[in-house]
Amino acid sequence: MCIKRLKKVTRLFTIALVALSAGAQAQDQLASMAPIDRKMRAIDSVSIVRLMQQEEVYQMPASALYPSWNNEYIRNYGVALPKEYRIDLRGFHMPTDSRLVTSHFGYRPRFRRQHYGTDIKVYVGDTIRAAFDGKVRVVKYEGKGYGKYVIIRHPNGLETLYGHMSKHLVKEDQPVKAGEPIGLGGNTGRSYGSHLHFETRFLGHFIDPEKVFDFAAQDVLGDFYMFRSSGAGTILAAHDIVGGEEEMSPEQAAQLAAQEKQEESRAFQEERKAEVQARPRAQIHKVKKGESLYTIARKHGVTVDKLCRMNNISKRTTLRPGQILKYS
Repeated sequence: MCIKRLKKVTRLFTIALVALSAGAQAQDQLASMAPIDRKMRAIDSVSIVRLMQQEEVYQMPASALYPSWNNEYIRNYGVALPKEYRIDLRGFHMPTDSRLVTSHFGYRPRFRRQHYGTDIKVYVGDTIRAAFDGKVRVVKYEGKGYGKYVIIRHPNGLETLYGHMSKHLVKEDQPVKAGEPIGLGGNTGRSYGSHLHFETRFLGHFIDPEKVFDFAAQDVLGDFYMFRSSGAGTILAAHDIVGGEEEMSPEQAAQLAAQEKQEESRAFQEERKAEVQARPRAQIHKVKKGESLYTIARKHGVTVDKLCRMNNISKRTTLRPGQILKYS
């Protein structure tokens, strides 16, 4: 009986020693971690934000704005545009060293269609680079459009498109840094000479690249671009941003309002002009000596009745040499 009690006491004593030893080791471990903890506290909030932004590039850039990520569609977002959004342009890199813009953003009367980007002169084989840090979303070939093109989504909310390249140098879902080569200049797709077609978009909304980049100066126009869904955006410098908000004096606000009104008026006039230019023009025929309504109608493939109706005349009207008739 005494032997059993002695063994029991011995076991309890052994367990107590093990527990004390484990506690001492735990305290030693905590003490060794103290310097690491102090180093972690020494990292400022800016560094943490930068680390989070870098991590975001590897996952889904601008995830707070874009609900999804896909490698198939150029535009497939299905979200409403915010009233205002400040786009950070710092950390940019020009997509090409070329300073020559060959075609601007806007309506093209010659082709009777809208041009949603800026064309920059490059030669086949010239290096094309990412404009900002980001992640490659689309790498495709479109024979009747962009040719070989790349779309990159950036943490600042922009998506940039690079078209008519001769070769892709990146793959879909690949993270890239600003200035990293993504392709080579070319003349693929619907193109009439080697050039880079460059687009800037925000949630699928086209932004004139020349409102953001100064290609001649190889620079951006400011530190930030204030996107406004109601009208023209605004370029801001870093000193215009106070506490994360745009600060303006009453005079600056009035000047900005007048500028936006003027730009909206100009945009309206350009749209009206484009509509007029897009309308089919009346085709005319100048009457020559000896011609009749019948010969003119047959020449242009219309009926005599249509010819009379378009010119408010009858079949008995006598034609004069030099008279102008509309036939279409």
